[in-house]
Amino acid sequence: MTKVLMVASEATPFAKTGGLAEVIGSLAPSLRALGEDVAVFLPRYRSTGLQGLTRAFDDLQIWLGSDSYPVSLYQATDRGVPYYFMDSPALFDRDGLYGDSSGDYPDNYLRFAVFSRAALELVRRVFRPQVIHCHDWQAALAPVYLRTLAASDPTFLGMKTVLTIHNLGYQGLFDRAILPKIGLDAALFRPDGLEYFGKVGFLKGGLLYSDALTTVSRKYAEEIQTPELGFGLDGVLRSRAGALTGILNGVDYAQWDPRTDSLLAARYSADNLLAKRTCKADLLDTCSLSRENLERPLIGIVSRFAGQKGFELIEEIASELLAEDLSLVALGTGDPRTERFFTGLAEAQPDRIAVRIGYDNALAHKIEAGADIFLMPSLYEPSGLNQMYSLRYGTVPVVRATGGLDDTVDDETGFKFQEYSGAALLAALRAALAAYKQPFLWTEIMRAGMRKDYSWQASAGEYSALYRRLAG
Repeated sequence: MTKVLMVASEATPFAKTGGLAEVIGSLAPSLRALGEDVAVFLPRYRSTGLQGLTRAFDDLQIWLGSDSYPVSLYQATDRGVPYYFMDSPALFDRDGLYGDSSGDYPDNYLRFAVFSRAALELVRRVFRPQVIHCHDWQAALAPVYLRTLAASDPTFLGMKTVLTIHNLGYQGLFDRAILPKIGLDAALFRPDGLEYFGKVGFLKGGLLYSDALTTVSRKYAEEIQTPELGFGLDGVLRSRAGALTGILNGVDYAQWDPRTDSLLAARYSADNLLAKRTCKADLLDTCSLSRENLERPLIGIVSRFAGQKGFELIEEIASELLAEDLSLVALGTGDPRTERFFTGLAEAQPDRIAVRIGYDNALAHKIEAGADIFLMPSLYEPSGLNQMYSLRYGTVPVVRATGGLDDTVDDETGFKFQEYSGAALLAALRAALAAYKQPFLWTEIMRAGMRKDYSWQASAGEYSALYRRLAG
């Protein structure tokens, strides 16, 4: 058994903006099930009420240079995992986790520096692990503080650190003037330190100061060591290749399984697919689309509308796509231009296309079950979860062969394209549409995907083995 503290900016069921929350909320209990002694440390946001939390430590002063920030620590338990929360209303009692309608909060550097420093105080006073496992840039300063400010503190003697990169495109970059404000020596602003093209890079610091690095699929671990997908850190990552491991994210099948999903109009399995048509009819009704579309292939999209997701390719082929005999349901929010594009499609073809701007968990489940094809044409995708959900729901994925999409979709279970172009996407979609017209073949593809097992058990086992190697 290894004692592990996970440090992350979000985790279900307490705070969520994306896949990171689902990963932490599923990985931690999976590790506990394997016998690891795992706890999680989070900020307490406004959306995380105090009800159900108990105080673990009062009036803790977090020092960054000559300034101190008072925080309190709270505790809760979910699925057998203890969660600790840093309560600092001045920094985290806000509407959004990272920003609001005006953009990112300008003091995010301070918010997550205090959070990273507080993680070490939690270790000192409440939960002392053998391994501190940090996630993404928001927690990446914890290894930096551990190896600099706390280097001579016997509390941390022999303690190891892991940093997981969930998306290298988000690095936590700030002006160099912040260094004294976050309690770090200006001497760290150098190419072999935190300096990143004239900025302070939180994630870069974590990459350099952590004992081990992981990312969320094997393919993505290779891709981020290239100039194309390294976001300027490929050299750093190549220099640390011996410490870098790709461990594929898993799926929480307690939440995502058509045999047990309470959000569906009907439940089904690979052995009994009849009710999937009922789910398709329910999705059409939910989205106010005619049931005439039951006979058409229905494409589903559930995504953040962000540049990495490849929606520009759909724009490239929009006219050809609309000429095909298909229907489409899209759920997402983000880039205003992409939102306008999808709403424009729906306005042009209201009988066949429905778009919902925002995030709706129940509708996401209905799309996974009711669609025939799930589309993910990403420029890059570190892991991806929706393609794994789709496989379990018998919704055939059409994806670009990148990152976790390439690792999880094969020729038996879906359709992949290599080149990042509208033409390549259209060719893959047409191949899927042709297969859809052959019911026996299509059913075999559906069932092959539904038989895949991407549960957390295997992935948690790989993390467990990594912890044990580090802890000796």
